[in-house]
Amino acid sequence: MLKTLDHPLALHVLTHLRDKTTKPATFRRLCHHVSVMLALEATRDLATREVSIETPLETCKGRVLDRPLVLVPILRAGLGMVEIIVDLFPDVSIGYIGLERDHATARARSYYCKLPPLEGTRVLLVDPMLATGGSAVQAIDVIKQRGGSEIRMLNVVAAPEGVRAVEEKHPDVPIIAGALDRALNDRKYILPGLGDFGDRLYGT
Repeated sequence: MLKTLDHPLALHVLTHLRDKTTKPATFRRLCHHVSVMLALEATRDLATREVSIETPLETCKGRVLDRPLVLVPILRAGLGMVEIIVDLFPDVSIGYIGLERDHATARARSYYCKLPPLEGTRVLLVDPMLATGGSAVQAIDVIKQRGGSEIRMLNVVAAPEGVRAVEEKHPDVPIIAGALDRALNDRKYILPGLGDFGDRLYGT
């Protein structure tokens, strides 16, 4: 259920995201670039329906999206992927799930959840880093409890451990990632990774 980006531009962007000398402003711009590629891959199979429209010259048939789209970032790092996806899909509804990593235990603590109606929608769950998979599994649990059934997980980079955790608990949820990295270190950070995404995004 894992799909990684294989476009040359994705490789270029990921290299600069990983570079520790990349400044926050550039990091945010690169985050936007890779988010576009992830969103397009995750929506490649969206259902459409035929409509009739008037061009300036004549009537013609076209196709429009046939079902609602919901974007759910895991706070706070997931916010860096929201704006550009909203630009691509202006009618998207947005929900938020707040999960904070405890650096001592590497487990996530829930502190906020606000979701729109999810039944009959395609849900894009976005979190730049899929490390242990704990946050992703918790977020998917919540989305399914609220009626979401067609979910796609979008990550900039993923660790094999996180991919396995999601696949074991939610084998029906495809994962679209910029890259599959090597492993987690003893502090549960992704290697080679790109550091703390939220800190690098916001310069904190």
